[in-house]
Amino acid sequence: MKKIVAIIATIMLSSGVMAQGQNNGGNSSFPLNNFDHSVTQPAPGGDVSDGGPQAVSNITSVSGVPLVRLNNGVAMPRFGLGTQVQSMESPGQRQQLNETVRGMVISALQSGYRHLDDAIFYYNERGTGWGIKESGIPREQIWLTSKISGNLADAQNAFEGMLRRLQVDYIDLVYIHHPAGTLQDILACWRVMEREYKAGRIRALGISNFDNRMEAFNYIMQNAEIKPQIAQIECHPLAQRIEARQLYANNYDMQVECWYPLNHNSGDVNNATLQRIANAHNKSVYQVILRWHMQEGLCPVPGSTNVAHIRENINIFDFALSDAEMAAIRAINRGNAGRSFNLAYGNWTFGNFQDYTYNHTFTPTPTAIEGVRSNVDGQDDKIYSLDSKQLTAMQKGLNIVRSGNGATKKVLVK
Repeated sequence: MKKIVAIIATIMLSSGVMAQGQNNGGNSSFPLNNFDHSVTQPAPGGDVSDGGPQAVSNITSVSGVPLVRLNNGVAMPRFGLGTQVQSMESPGQRQQLNETVRGMVISALQSGYRHLDDAIFYYNERGTGWGIKESGIPREQIWLTSKISGNLADAQNAFEGMLRRLQVDYIDLVYIHHPAGTLQDILACWRVMEREYKAGRIRALGISNFDNRMEAFNYIMQNAEIKPQIAQIECHPLAQRIEARQLYANNYDMQVECWYPLNHNSGDVNNATLQRIANAHNKSVYQVILRWHMQEGLCPVPGSTNVAHIRENINIFDFALSDAEMAAIRAINRGNAGRSFNLAYGNWTFGNFQDYTYNHTFTPTPTAIEGVRSNVDGQDDKIYSLDSKQLTAMQKGLNIVRSGNGATKKVLVK
């Protein structure tokens, strides 16, 4: 029987009811359960007898993170890592950017994350690919997302470039990142995504920011052969996006995923209601915000370059917000006034993607580390964390040790 309760929990935002579903497989005393959607769309890989490259996927619940069954029957982890580091996206910093993202991805995967959110225009897909390879986590256990802009002239070539930079033969989820360009451009991009979905090189299709250009959303829904599984929007306690969430979840049975879920720009962390709730649970405000997302049936993808913050963000499955606390958080919603980003899309082009080189080594990029001296076996040996920070001593987990002669090795401290 389809779990209609899950959809109701997503759209009835004024109630404190949580969806009931299968156990999430974690060891948490406060399980969230799976929010499942009705299966109305064809499964990926339908044009090939063996399901295509995506058939090897083996997504399971890890670290208490629940799964959601999308409207094509595919299971996705409901919590992930956002990989954008906007401050490093300029052409002169992309080596540093990709080494930083590589460290973020390794740290996240080794901390229990299994969902990574990337995009062509983040200019970091190479670093994400290296992070996956060096994490020790099998590719088939990872939900990997990237995004393509709807106005790119050659969407097929752009998709091939995504696979090449990420060093994979399938991508779990591909979004149209921005509804920019003509409606015909956007649909042409969608047709490429549909074709790769049928070939099993994409497992799910998504739209991002389309609620900011409803003519583009309606055009896709009227003309798409395969309807989207996921809609990604800006969403957080100060901008809870109720109308957009109801549109996607209620009318079209899409899962809502939230970019910028912690809303660093607008000072959510200083909100008195959130601080009071955080103090009551001995948690950070950020953990309370992410737990709110999860109990609302949403999929947050917070980003951080800080290993401690990456671990803190996923440590939200050992407490639960009460109905009264959920209601109090809903009451601080400012609607569109609470948004940090609100672009008005049209026929303009979002930009031209310029591919980049990335000569990866296992050595942290010098410009991405702190100039702190340390000794290991020799006077010139230096220790680095996975996110390229120089350390004064070995830390628990993986360390990167660089000797005076330039040789680099990984050392695991248990």
